Amino acid sequence: MNKPIRRVAIACLLLFAALLINANVVQFADAKNLRAKQDNTRTLYAQYDRKRGDIVAATGQTIATSKPTTDSLKYLRTYPEGPLYAPVTGFYSIIYGPSDIESAEDSILAGTDDRLFVNQLSNLITGRTPQGGSVILTIDPTLQEAAYTALAGRKGAVVAVDPSTGAILALVTSPSYDPNVLSSHDNAGITAAWKSLNADPANPMLDRALNQTYPPGSTFKLITAAAALSSEKYNPQSVIPAPTTLPYPNSTKSLTNYAGETCGDGKTTTLIDALTISCNTAFGGLGQTLGQDALRDQADAFGFDSTFTVPMKSAASVFPADLDAAQTIQSAIGQYDVRATPLQMAMVAAAIANNGKLMKPYLVKQLVGPDLAVVDTTRPTEIRQAVSSEVAAELTTMMESVVDHGTGTTARIAGVKVAGKTGTAENAPGKPPHAWFVAFAPAAQPTIAVSVLVENGGGKNDATGASVAGPIAKAVLQAALAEQP
Repeated sequence: MNKPIRRVAIACLLLFAALLINANVVQFADAKNLRAKQDNTRTLYAQYDRKRGDIVAATGQTIATSKPTTDSLKYLRTYPEGPLYAPVTGFYSIIYGPSDIESAEDSILAGTDDRLFVNQLSNLITGRTPQGGSVILTIDPTLQEAAYTALAGRKGAVVAVDPSTGAILALVTSPSYDPNVLSSHDNAGITAAWKSLNADPANPMLDRALNQTYPPGSTFKLITAAAALSSEKYNPQSVIPAPTTLPYPNSTKSLTNYAGETCGDGKTTTLIDALTISCNTAFGGLGQTLGQDALRDQADAFGFDSTFTVPMKSAASVFPADLDAAQTIQSAIGQYDVRATPLQMAMVAAAIANNGKLMKPYLVKQLVGPDLAVVDTTRPTEIRQAVSSEVAAELTTMMESVVDHGTGTTARIAGVKVAGKTGTAENAPGKPPHAWFVAFAPAAQPTIAVSVLVENGGGKNDATGASVAGPIAKAVLQAALAEQP
């Protein structure tokens, strides 16, 4: 064989080798990623040939299921409670793909997860039609319905958490939408519904509980109080400055209290009384004394400036950087550029309720295979000690005072000690403030922590956290306590 022919032969062999390597990469190494692509219609249609697994509430109630049809797509995804669980289940659309739990646990629900290998092998050998596994959630239907009903269509969110485990007991956003219209087999109807929902100024598809951040207002005073108590320079009875107005450094403007109210004797008050009546000037001055680094460190200890994966990923709550003195004062009362999700503020309350331990929040209790064998069980995980148990106990006493004697009396429950904190957060010029309420109960042995946010106070110019959000928190707490023996 002469030299030119040898070169051509080697080139051909290299090309064949490259083709073989590429084919193996596509068929094996990239197979999983290619299957997961939302525009892979072959995989999508194949998934409609099998029964997708159910999504089930903690009590066993099915909130997403698949029903057989007579059309080309053999199964139709349905949501019996529609808008009530939409921010949890999400939708499963042939055009727009899955969202929320439908997306996060897609491989289990579709039956393609590697952990279902034994089932897959059994189906291959026996010729049985593959089926998906089920996802068991931590959501309590009673609490979910109580929160949704109490919001009454107003823009906002409610998150309820088991403080000791991090299990999310209720995750409600309002207004909501019906996932059934996006999960139908009518492509024209799906497209029209998608356009309508996205054009709606009320943003019904926005998960306000996980993905929207708001100024937390006076609920952030819990974090400022925690930073003060953790410094060991303060206790609930410490006397702190509480002027009628607090001038901003290098400015002609001043911080005032709600409705121009006076705290204490107009000069000083105790830390517990400042939280009880939500004294702006006292906490603004306290934040200035502590400094931005102490406030930021405490906020971060509660989960700010990071995200929670529940398994959907939440937006990060933020404590701003590089503050001047005036901005530090405003940030200490949850204004300026401080931003928090309703989930984040629920976790602040939950950590205080749990002796200072911040638990990882989660929505999925168990994953179950088609044969009903448990594939995975979520175990409670501690993220960190946000505050010491001693500081948590002091904060609890102070929050009890808020509900017993202060701004949070709308959340009182006969025969039960409730710990809470109101928040009335300014947000946009000319618009009513956001109304917040965070709480847990029973205060001595908490079994539920809750965060309530009502955007722009539900449209009321005189809205406060106490008048608007407090009754909603109370309704959810009462529903939870009624379930206990």
